Amino acid sequence: MTPFSEDELKAKVQDGYIVESPEEMTEGYKKALIVQLTVQADTELMSAPSYWRAARYAPSTNTQVSAHAIIQDELAHANIAYRLLEDLGESKEHLVYGRQPHEFKHPYGFDQPLDNWAELVVATGFFDRAGITLLTDVHENTSYGPLKRALVKIGMEETFHLRHGEVWMKRLAAAGGDARDMVQRAVDWMFPMTIEWFGLPDGMKRHSGQLDYRLKGLTNDQLRQVWMASTVPLCESIGIDVPAHYDDGRGEFVLDYPFPCRYDATEKRWFFGEGEISWDDVFARWKARGPMNEVYVESIQRSRGDVGRWLAGQAA
Repeated sequence: MTPFSEDELKAKVQDGYIVESPEEMTEGYKKALIVQLTVQADTELMSAPSYWRAARYAPSTNTQVSAHAIIQDELAHANIAYRLLEDLGESKEHLVYGRQPHEFKHPYGFDQPLDNWAELVVATGFFDRAGITLLTDVHENTSYGPLKRALVKIGMEETFHLRHGEVWMKRLAAAGGDARDMVQRAVDWMFPMTIEWFGLPDGMKRHSGQLDYRLKGLTNDQLRQVWMASTVPLCESIGIDVPAHYDDGRGEFVLDYPFPCRYDATEKRWFFGEGEISWDDVFARWKARGPMNEVYVESIQRSRGDVGRWLAGQAA
């Protein structure tokens, strides 16, 4: 039994207390931590088949090797998060192989197909930056000691993924012509997709467990601002348009489109002209998952059977 009440533990972690074991957790703390780690693990895991599908479009052998190195890192990061979940009594076997595709909790962005090299590098430049934004905040602020230590390795490797995306976005944009146009088209759908990544606006948040238990330090809107503070200047510096700008009067980045708005996954197109939609509509889209959800999950889950059949063949 935990030695703390909910209010006592919230007060202690806000004062800097570091939780090291499940025995110190209240039910509320443990539940919030499991949700956070599951999203982290699922996001890392589902990035692998997404990136693998696009890596075949790499322009050379060495660039494909770089893409595969990123994929290997993402799988390792997923394993770390699932391993931390095992310490909390969760089954890694069930989490990876026992759930239906719609039960995974990764962002909607990793349910989309990446159809060319430009989309892969923008994904590493945008999606991995979102991951770094989130996990840097967790590393700096989390009250859960094992996660704080694990994020040291993860953070260094995610920085490599981000640099890969940045370098290639710059190269393709500088090449001009079709290469630059492909980057622009990728940015057109991935920028709003990543803005959504951070979740509900602060004024609409219904639960604050991650902040109350100091599992993270920044709010959703603050995290969005951190992401845009790097992403918008990057795109502007290479001549790529983004639907956002810095407002000097407000001292923050402002979106130049209705948020949230309708998205067509088939066309990879946002309908800015239709105006703002409700967050209930966004949640319905997320719950229905995207076009590659079942494909990506099946590609992960079938590996257990493939390996088992191979081992059985070797023993025969």
